[in-house]
Amino acid sequence: MSKVAFVGVGRMGANMARHLQLDCGHDVTAVFDVNKEASAEIAGELGAKDCGTLAEVTAAAEIIFTVVTNDDAMRAIFLGEGDNLLTGSEGKTFVNCATLSPGIHKEVYAAGKKTGAEVLEGAMASSISQAREGKLFLMIGGDESVFDAHKKILEELSVNLSLCGPIGKAAEVKALVNMVMNINTAGLAEGLGLADALGLDLKMVCDIFSQTGANSRVLETDAEDMIDRDHECWFSAEHAAKDSGIAGDLAKELGLELPVNEATKSQYDEMVSSGLGDLDKSGIAELTFKGRGPAADSGC
Repeated sequence: MSKVAFVGVGRMGANMARHLQLDCGHDVTAVFDVNKEASAEIAGELGAKDCGTLAEVTAAAEIIFTVVTNDDAMRAIFLGEGDNLLTGSEGKTFVNCATLSPGIHKEVYAAGKKTGAEVLEGAMASSISQAREGKLFLMIGGDESVFDAHKKILEELSVNLSLCGPIGKAAEVKALVNMVMNINTAGLAEGLGLADALGLDLKMVCDIFSQTGANSRVLETDAEDMIDRDHECWFSAEHAAKDSGIAGDLAKELGLELPVNEATKSQYDEMVSSGLGDLDKSGIAELTFKGRGPAADSGC
């Protein structure tokens, strides 16, 4: 069994840590989070060290998982001046699980090579309950030999494990996954909003959607929440805006235009600017149903 540490112990990171220790027998030795209340809670639960520095995290474990919010946070924990995870990192392996740009993953990979550390992407296409149960859909990017060496622990976290290619490729695939998911969510919100304005029975509409070309995974997960205005946060509108932006940036680098993605991103950007960024992505329905708007309650 491995000595494991986590940087970023919000609901996803904390549940991954719980699964690896409580269900799989690994030793979660250390945690770190800028939210010290969150890190203290999971450290106390698992008997891990609540580290005050990033270098302490690296020293305490063989495999370090990171689950951070954005490129800037990733750059800070690996490339920040003074204290960072690459201090004393020779022989350590980092698995970086957040949805970030391919570029930052490549930066960290290159920096890790210089210190003798191994770096993998572990992009996740799942939610909080799947993290606790070890049923994530993990997309891995990095060296195949490193993937093979750590395949067992990755399989323990995942019900579906895919090696997407060299470093950066998992981030590209994840950007596509979230781009299409966000577009589907926005389309469903518009369809249900229009159906509601037309006075149609929304349960009937959803039933017909489910048996026709309007069907989607988002219909299963978000339709009821859109109708009931229950936007408890599983995947926030702020993260949706960020991820659609990553896809848009990739397209611009290639000289492609993605007008549907841009329209979807503008809707999520409007949610963020209206103070609704902490709502679940289903909260986009607050922009498409008549009589709704920024007055909706926050759910995260």
